Amino acid sequence: MKTAARTLLVLLVSLTSPLPAAEPAKPATADNPNPFNRLFVPPAQRSSALQDDGIHDPQTPGLDLLQQPAQAFTPLDRSSAGNYVNWVSSLQHGKFKPRYSQADPKQEAMPMDLSIVMEVKGSMPNVAFPHKAHTEVLECTNCHDAIFTPKKGANRMSMAQIMLGQKCGVCHGSVAFPVTECRRCHSEAKKTAAARK
Repeated sequence: MKTAARTLLVLLVSLTSPLPAAEPAKPATADNPNPFNRLFVPPAQRSSALQDDGIHDPQTPGLDLLQQPAQAFTPLDRSSAGNYVNWVSSLQHGKFKPRYSQADPKQEAMPMDLSIVMEVKGSMPNVAFPHKAHTEVLECTNCHDAIFTPKKGANRMSMAQIMLGQKCGVCHGSVAFPVTECRRCHSEAKKTAAARK
């Protein structure tokens, strides 16, 4: 489930060895009830050193070959939330070039310009999921089929799941903007009853 999150961390560096196996989630504590979601991490602890981030194995021999987040994120466009990086803007401005495959550094992106609108219950606007913004940075297999089944109606989810690091929360809350940025996803106006007729 952490494949997509790891892929984003590899954007600025080349790995010389395979990624370590995912470690089990750290247990919740009174001061940090959800240790793998940046929504619950105090701002001063965001973008922590790789050996302390809970994603990388501190015993991995090649860890010192990777850039630390503070160094890697400095030239990137800023955001006001999460790890304070606006990935979409940074990509559009050519501030980084994603590496889509560890095996083939020349592999190019295959962006998919498709937005999917997910109807939500309650008063919040519907969710518009922009495939293009995601597929310019990630390969389809990062999400399909392990996280999302590419079939209409097959991916029921809740904000609770997302906040617990599932579904969208695999990345949003760890390497992408956190779920506190509600309107970045909930951006599609609901159709009124009159418009549906």
